[in-house]
Amino acid sequence: MAEGTYEQVINELDRLGIKYGMVDHPAAETTEEADKYIEGHEGVRTKTMFLKGKKHHFYLVIMDDKKPMNFKEFEELTGAKRVSMARPDDLKEQLGSHAGVVSPFGLMNNEAHNVQVYFDKDMLAESPVLTFHPNVNTHTIFIKTSDLLDFIKEQGYEPETIDL
Repeated sequence: MAEGTYEQVINELDRLGIKYGMVDHPAAETTEEADKYIEGHEGVRTKTMFLKGKKHHFYLVIMDDKKPMNFKEFEELTGAKRVSMARPDDLKEQLGSHAGVVSPFGLMNNEAHNVQVYFDKDMLAESPVLTFHPNVNTHTIFIKTSDLLDFIKEQGYEPETIDL
């Protein structure tokens, strides 16, 4: 699968008529680095984790970047088995992405539609605006939560909300 591109994301948002804000910045390898570049801008700083479970089940978990991920709790809430971070080759194959730029925009590249999307409830309640890398780590996109949910549904996914 080809790597997802920044241009693909922008073109799809424009096609869907979704408004967004953008901050260009030096490459950010971690959410902490990216947060420094977008200080003072409204929006929940997110982390998006691509997880793999038993029998090649894949999960995209979107949550506040300050909240720790509890894998046991995730398994209990979702019924997933033996969940861990997906390997880099799975990330590349399923989302056309790599570590450091995982975001819901990678779903555009998931031809198999074999990823279950989960949002942490607290994050959705916190703010009307969320932040993500648009398939590159040299930009941060600001998007309304409702528009992001529309984007994900338009890609053919039904995101679920869980209380992590």
